[in-house]
Amino acid sequence: MVTQQTRGHGRWLRMLVGNAAAAAVVMVVYSGVGLETPWRVAAESFGVAFAFACCIGFPASYVMPRLGAWGVCRLRPTVYWIVMIAALLAIGIAGSVAAISLLIAIGYVPLHRFGQWFAGSLKISIVITLVFGIFVTAFETVRARLDAATVALRTKERDEAEARRVAAEAQLASLESRVNPHFLFNTLNSIATLVHDNPAAAERMTTQLASLLRSSLDTSAPLVPIDEELAIVRAYLDIERVRFGERLRSAIESDGVSDRARVPRLAVQTLVENSIKYAVSPRREGGTVTVRAHGAPGGVRIDVADDGPGFDPAAVSNGHGLELVRARLAMAFGDRASLRVASRPGSTTVTIEIGGA
Repeated sequence: MVTQQTRGHGRWLRMLVGNAAAAAVVMVVYSGVGLETPWRVAAESFGVAFAFACCIGFPASYVMPRLGAWGVCRLRPTVYWIVMIAALLAIGIAGSVAAISLLIAIGYVPLHRFGQWFAGSLKISIVITLVFGIFVTAFETVRARLDAATVALRTKERDEAEARRVAAEAQLASLESRVNPHFLFNTLNSIATLVHDNPAAAERMTTQLASLLRSSLDTSAPLVPIDEELAIVRAYLDIERVRFGERLRSAIESDGVSDRARVPRLAVQTLVENSIKYAVSPRREGGTVTVRAHGAPGGVRIDVADDGPGFDPAAVSNGHGLELVRARLAMAFGDRASLRVASRPGSTTVTIEIGGA
């Protein structure tokens, strides 16, 4: 990753290279230095030109991009370039004064020759400042616009990702809050029947229904420990057992290791609800529903099995409980989770596998 410090070093290097190029142009074009010029004379000429280039170039490279960024959005193009050229002329004049003062300070130029040096160098300084300054200003302006466009693009991508995340969370909350209305109505009817014949059972069933509804409506924690999910499944099976009596036979098994894993809230309950709907309710003899939760390599495995007539997994519609659970697993775990169905007459097993992070 390119850091701010690295970009700063690159900018200083570009400035030095630009100043050296400007000094070389002045040395060749205006000082008459050629291949036959003694290297000491050429080096001296380059040093003087480089001093002027640095005194002009560094301030220009600092001021002009900032002035350009300020003016490009506030000034018309004609006014913008008039302001930029005026600023370059001012920097060129001030840089010439600074360079001559530096040469006087090191004893290269006598103090009384300041005016002569200033008059002689002003034309060259202004020409070089305008040529290189306009080029550098245009380059840095384009670079600043590119950086701004990059930042805007990244901000847009971040906002879009955040919007997708919020939408996914809203969809997940919608999926979590689904309660089968038929189950709710049947449960309330069962409670109404028990109120007169068995008030204690009616009270217990009301408490179990309240626990199930509370879990269904709680969207603060989309993932819950397996032991909490299995407690909800037990409450659900106890409620349904009031309806079906001995027609509903069930078992819940957990090896304890899996209790530390987390699953989408009501995911296992949804699978159990499907088993009761398709394997127990339509059959006179009822059926058996078994839930097994156990640790698997790097994660957890949950099996929900029944002894119903079976079905074709390929014929499952999008609104089916299995597809809702699959969608919730995908939103919560991505490709670390899967849902598989193995079904034949007399045996159906739905398996959830959740891998480690």
